[in-house]
Amino acid sequence: MSQPAGASHSFVSRISLVGRSSGLVKNLSGFRKQHHTVPDAVNAATTAFLGKLCVAELAAEAERFFQRSKAAFAYKRTDLALEVTSPAAVLTARDFTFELAYALEPADPAGYGVVRTLHSLSDGELVARPAFNELFVTMFTGMVFALAKGVKVEAVIDAVEARGGADGLAVSYPSDCRQCVLQVDGVAAEVICDGATLEMRFPRPGSPAELVEAFAAVRSAFALSKSRVLAELL
Repeated sequence: MSQPAGASHSFVSRISLVGRSSGLVKNLSGFRKQHHTVPDAVNAATTAFLGKLCVAELAAEAERFFQRSKAAFAYKRTDLALEVTSPAAVLTARDFTFELAYALEPADPAGYGVVRTLHSLSDGELVARPAFNELFVTMFTGMVFALAKGVKVEAVIDAVEARGGADGLAVSYPSDCRQCVLQVDGVAAEVICDGATLEMRFPRPGSPAELVEAFAAVRSAFALSKSRVLAELL
């Protein structure tokens, strides 16, 4: 596998890759139809209830990634650690951190969501390694990048509109400008800016290398822009 563009740069350590899935509370292995009722609200009690219901699924997936990570990178005992505190688990490895978190869906507490987050990557070389991409293949559909200085959303909107598409960039936004959505020529992802982070949402799951390569393309487009606001954003 070729190294993704820009993967050697320090920005990789500031990236979080995010994947999501969902299900019904009643289908969790800990749910007993004769004893339990489906939550109808999200609060401390129902969150604790979810933690008891999902512990088997959470522990099994976390242990699976512990063993796969250990085998893929020949880690020793001191190179990785797993902490399961349902409804969440954290796998801390020498080269990355992987988190799993279950939560009730606020709009419909009868369902739950699972968020898988990969962050604290050691360097760009890690993203280029086949074993790393095989470990997390097709898991992630999003990427979040924390902006070091932050930015005003209105300034980003104005900068893109002032260029009139000359940089291969387009922007859309709601009337309150709480965030804006950027489209970059050649990148099959929406880029959402809320002033504190840039989030890329992809139409299909991809490997870490694929997502980082797309991010590098966005970073390059911003860097080449004649707008100072965009050029300094990343």
